[in-house]
Amino acid sequence: MKFNVIKKDYGICINNPNHFLAFSDFTVSDGIDIVENVNIVKAKNDFKATAKKAEVFNRLKGSYIAQATESLDYFSNTYDDLTIFTFMANDVVVEDFTEHLQVANSPKGFGDARINLSHVIYIDKVISPKDLLRLFKLITSVKSKVLANMALPLHIQNILNTDDFLAVLGNVPESGEESLDINNAEYDDIDFDDFKIRISEAIEISLEDAFEKLSLTFGILDYFVAEGIQIGDLVDAGMELVEGVEVTEELKDKMKAQILKSLTDINVISLLVAAMRTEQDLTCNRIREVDVSDDPAHLYTDEVLGLAISNQIAGTKAAFNFKRYDEAKPGIIYGLPPMLDDIFAGLIAGCMSKIFEE
Repeated sequence: MKFNVIKKDYGICINNPNHFLAFSDFTVSDGIDIVENVNIVKAKNDFKATAKKAEVFNRLKGSYIAQATESLDYFSNTYDDLTIFTFMANDVVVEDFTEHLQVANSPKGFGDARINLSHVIYIDKVISPKDLLRLFKLITSVKSKVLANMALPLHIQNILNTDDFLAVLGNVPESGEESLDINNAEYDDIDFDDFKIRISEAIEISLEDAFEKLSLTFGILDYFVAEGIQIGDLVDAGMELVEGVEVTEELKDKMKAQILKSLTDINVISLLVAAMRTEQDLTCNRIREVDVSDDPAHLYTDEVLGLAISNQIAGTKAAFNFKRYDEAKPGIIYGLPPMLDDIFAGLIAGCMSKIFEE
């Protein structure tokens, strides 16, 4: 291993006395550089503040690049000639909503909250500037694909990596910084097919580890938030079709409690998630053979899922209640897209049937 990691309360320096060839999108000196120090510092994300903090590290002397960050929380994984530093800045925490349900929240609100998972990747090879740029593009692409495949709730996707950073580091030929002609030097051959596989696996592990270290998991209530649906909205929709009984706060509380209880049923959760994921695929036209732009009458899978949810909660009798709620589409159900209006009609119908049988 040809580098040293120097930690201070104001920053982290990855130091290589023999110099790195670096390609980065850093605050100070983005692009390609030959440097001795790669600095991640707590500073405002502007050139002057970042450079000022980085200069403290560079009392060691040597050229440097520097990146501003809000958090110095990081970990590293090494795989033979590949070392990945993952830096984590996070404003989201998982809070208890009930005894059995949790929800991701942020004191900053989801308009201002951020989750940034950034990387400094060192490859223990003498890499040409052309190959370094190619690796930078490869890593950026792989990272985006891995995060997309996680299928996180939409409001989490919207705050994820809005200000992340990336630096790819390689070795320089032994001639040293001053005499190095980077256009004519000899470099190692890079097997990009092999690197693509190795980097893809390493990035995936890195991101999974980051979410685990941050204790960030997402559940059914987070996917409700992503759809703009609140428990209170479902309670109000359920109350709209109540007949022959006074709508009281006690009745509303019973309905809320039943909804939350139903959302701990693995079968109800599975049906809801299946419908929400299907809705995303269909409305985004990801399935060539299906066009739901005009809510086709021959598409009844949404009703099948809605019926299944109501039946899971309160049995066969809930099917009759489902028909009422599906046709009337009270409250928030009216504005939902084709798959979602039926599954939430099913959830409400099942819960209403359940509380009236008790």
